[in-house]
Amino acid sequence: MTITPQWKDELRARITLSSVIMRTDKLTKAGREWKACCPFHDEKTPSFTVNDQKGFYHCFGCGAHGDVISWMTEQRGLSFIDAIKELASEAGMEVPAPDPVAAKRAEKRAELVDVTEAAQQWFVHNLRSDVGREALDYLKNRDLKSETLREFGFGYAPESKQALPTAIPSFDEAMLVESGMRIATDDGTKYDRFRGRVMLPIQDARGRVIAFGGRILGKREGIAKYLNSPDTPLFDKGRTLYNLHRAAPASRQSGRVIVVEGYMDVVALAQAGFEDAVAPLGTALTEMQLEMLWRMVERPVLCFDGDAAGQRAAMRAISRALPMLAPMRSLAIVQLPAGLDPDDLINKRGVTAMEKLLAEPTSLLDMLWTFERDAQSLDSPEAKAGLKARLMEHVATIQDRDIQALYRRELLDRFSAFAYPPRPPRDQTKRGPWRPGATTQRGLSSGAREVLQRAMSGGQRSDFKGAVLAGLVRHPDQIERHAEALIRLAKLDREAAPAIESLIELSERLDSRGETAISGEQGYPAPPDDIRYAFLREGTPTGEAREELAEAVSLLVEKPALEAAMAATIARFDEDPEGSFAEQTRLRGQLTTVDERLKAFGRRKAASATDQDKAAAAAETELTSASADTSEGDPETD
Repeated sequence: MTITPQWKDELRARITLSSVIMRTDKLTKAGREWKACCPFHDEKTPSFTVNDQKGFYHCFGCGAHGDVISWMTEQRGLSFIDAIKELASEAGMEVPAPDPVAAKRAEKRAELVDVTEAAQQWFVHNLRSDVGREALDYLKNRDLKSETLREFGFGYAPESKQALPTAIPSFDEAMLVESGMRIATDDGTKYDRFRGRVMLPIQDARGRVIAFGGRILGKREGIAKYLNSPDTPLFDKGRTLYNLHRAAPASRQSGRVIVVEGYMDVVALAQAGFEDAVAPLGTALTEMQLEMLWRMVERPVLCFDGDAAGQRAAMRAISRALPMLAPMRSLAIVQLPAGLDPDDLINKRGVTAMEKLLAEPTSLLDMLWTFERDAQSLDSPEAKAGLKARLMEHVATIQDRDIQALYRRELLDRFSAFAYPPRPPRDQTKRGPWRPGATTQRGLSSGAREVLQRAMSGGQRSDFKGAVLAGLVRHPDQIERHAEALIRLAKLDREAAPAIESLIELSERLDSRGETAISGEQGYPAPPDDIRYAFLREGTPTGEAREELAEAVSLLVEKPALEAAMAATIARFDEDPEGSFAEQTRLRGQLTTVDERLKAFGRRKAASATDQDKAAAAAETELTSASADTSEGDPETD
């Protein structure tokens, strides 16, 4: 049968999730949602919520999350098909008729699972027999316990090209080849794929053996240390994570999932008590594997070796993840000490060392910045410009616009702090005293001064744009921080372009004297004092002024950018009506949000100004009263 996404959406819409869950668990109404102690882990305080409107349940304690179908499969233990049939019967829906082609494929997969399961039993038997004695000694020398060997299903494939057909004779050659257990050459010769190797079964999310990984004993010239099954009707390495069927339940308890480079790393971590570890299978993380990880936790922890190869592996994963980032969906990175894999670290430094690393992972953003900053020497302006270009190339791949804007701003801030460090103080004794009207060689040009003066005096009390420009004049050290945003604004708002060009000139002519950089000596205009805005108010703490100014710049730039995007979307309506309409809807929502933020910003500043006015009036009244009291008590006036 073919269960389409549309059919499942209809099924979910007809079933009330809370009513299904209340058949086995007690729920308590909490506003628009239901709450309960989580059925997936032990807890005393309810952290499990059910939202009928959105059609999902979520536990803030262990991270369990799903819809009515996943509830039936994960909590009730039904197969997907059985869950679909039961829910469809309740909803009065017809289950789609079986698809003959799909049914045939399912039957073929079931037959191939029989092959891999039989091969697994044979491999396990070999490890405990005389033929596997060397392999068992090898595993024990790696300090793997007997219970670990049983739990992970370690086995042994003997050094023979024709052993498998004899061991499992009930399966014909075609099935052995299709399952990946045998290799067929062009001349018709067939032989066992795995020979002389310690074997590990690779299982799907349901725990069925679908493929194998094998490791050679010792070192053999020209032979790969690790060998995995090829892609088959059962096994797709890009859609499979090793140990997922064990790690998924464990991650609900820990709220974490660890991604390591190989399956032996997973085994070592599990033996040490870290049961929430998985590994890709011989490839960099794929988009599908990232989606699988994000279904378990919001921020999977990638654990890589601390050497150059480990850093490159981390960057490959980051590059793959950047276009897929979304709110509450990111990555964390742990880098092991150089030359140590998880097994080595635990054996040499103990479990505590591993726990400490996992407790303090590096964020995706920090890893991106550190890697690109250290990628090459930055001893020239061109090299520094290259760093900025590489960072912005990464940012451009992020599809979520809000996250892209936040990454751009954070990375540009770091780049500015790195590329433009504060200049050392100048020797003021060589400059001589300042005289009114005097200018220096670093003074602002008269044209730029006039442009800025007009921008500030022409409407700083009524025009938000003028207030922001005045704020940047009052805090010129912030111009470089917002240069990228201001340049984008200049392209979108031609009226603002001259003032922005003058601001850039002002930034380039700053010296290191901070607040004294705005002075008559350098020919810079004096910004107004507007009590509505902290960044224009005399005496405002520097941190508060900069924070408010940053918010104001963001609001100033964001709206024209959205309006330009809207105009471009409307222009292509004839070419792509459906896509254009969807994009217009999205942009209108963002414009509404920006307008609401602007109104809230204005109300907040107006309230602040009113409070200050009231305080000033109260102070004046108190001063007048005190003066009157003094006058009445003066003997000379009696």
